[in-house]
Amino acid sequence: MRPKIVADKNIPFLEGVFEPYADINYVEGKDITSEDVRDADALIIRTRTRCDAALLDGSEVSMIATATIGTDHIDFPYCKSHGIEVHNAEGCNAGGVMQYVFSALYGTASRKFIKLDSPVIGIIGVGNVGRKIEHMAEHLGFRVLRYDPPREALEGPEGFSSLEHLLSSSHIVTMHTPLDDTTRRMADASFFAMMRPGAFFINASRGEVVDENALIEAIPKLGPVIIDTWNNEPDINRALLDMTDIATPHIAGYSYQGKQNGTALSVRAVARHFGIEPLYDFFPGTESADYEPVKLDLRGMNQGEITSVLQYNYPIFTDDFMLRMQPDRFEQLRSEYKYRREIYIG
Repeated sequence: MRPKIVADKNIPFLEGVFEPYADINYVEGKDITSEDVRDADALIIRTRTRCDAALLDGSEVSMIATATIGTDHIDFPYCKSHGIEVHNAEGCNAGGVMQYVFSALYGTASRKFIKLDSPVIGIIGVGNVGRKIEHMAEHLGFRVLRYDPPREALEGPEGFSSLEHLLSSSHIVTMHTPLDDTTRRMADASFFAMMRPGAFFINASRGEVVDENALIEAIPKLGPVIIDTWNNEPDINRALLDMTDIATPHIAGYSYQGKQNGTALSVRAVARHFGIEPLYDFFPGTESADYEPVKLDLRGMNQGEITSVLQYNYPIFTDDFMLRMQPDRFEQLRSEYKYRREIYIG
């Protein structure tokens, strides 16, 4: 029998892939209902679909693939107790987020006449994304401090910092943690009190790792604030929006390569679950050479030259402008986003 699949209609490169092998229904992710999934065997989703008892009770769903790194929209205990296999697209958009962070960092420093002289960058959460940030930072001559309790527990303390030391020592603090009980609102009033005056603060992980009221209170003390992920998306905090230096609609990882990776990993997981062998190694084709990633070597360049190269490859202030002009279109700006090509370093 052909498996029945319900998929978020905004997942790129997916339409036409499963049609020869399965019955697939495309639905707006936030609008997927229990009625939609009642007869489904699998779901292919993004973060806008909450997978819990309210959605899944009484359904035939045996596997869920999310084309995202984050999994806090999935009730894992429920899925485990009901025999539902879950796959995420781990690491799929790490390169895109790295590009976002450094384009934002250098772009803002240029606008505010901040010299990035022997900077210290503190990375909170050093998984797939954090490692990419670390690699680029070292390429650019930054000193890197790392805070990642799960990795430290596995690998030992060498190379890791306490949170207090990282916050008090870093010129730039960037968040790249998953959202769970240990990270929810970890950036609270005490967190910001430990940060050094004038430090950059960047959140491109999950909105709820930040207590936004505490951030608003801390902004007069901080340097540039760059926010891509927000509490209560898409109904974001307009007061915080007005106080940030760069504000974007949760698109840090929206590179062409990141979307290819996310869709490929989801398709492969579903294909293997149902034994659809022709799709075991699926990867979307690249539509144009203009989307191929760009290799850069930024060593030896001065700050202005680095800024120009990064802004040429990703003019981040366009995304900032679009959100400020139409904050009520947060969700549309995401779903209609024109994916950018990634950069990488040799």
